[in-house]
Amino acid sequence: MDTADGHNDLQLFAGLEQNIARLVEQLSECRKENELLKSEVSSLQNILRSFKLPGTEGPEVQTAVTSGEGFSYAEKLQIRQKLAMILQKIERELRGEKAGF
Repeated sequence: MDTADGHNDLQLFAGLEQNIARLVEQLSECRKENELLKSEVSSLQNILRSFKLPGTEGPEVQTAVTSGEGFSYAEKLQIRQKLAMILQKIERELRGEKAGF
């Protein structure tokens, strides 16, 4: 009986070791992916910070593009606000996932 119990215990421990190894591997992959996502968010933040809207630099404040050449000042401002909201949402989701680890 002792040998059967010992054999079962060895199988149980082997299974646990495999599960632990698999979990460690998944955790490592998640950390790598998290670092990539952080890098992308940082890059997007830098792009957003460097995005200059017409009228934010100097006396051209009153001139807004309203012809067919591009977006108006108001449209560009809305786009910038939406991008900022998207980045904030991404950051919140990353922080929420990080808290889960």
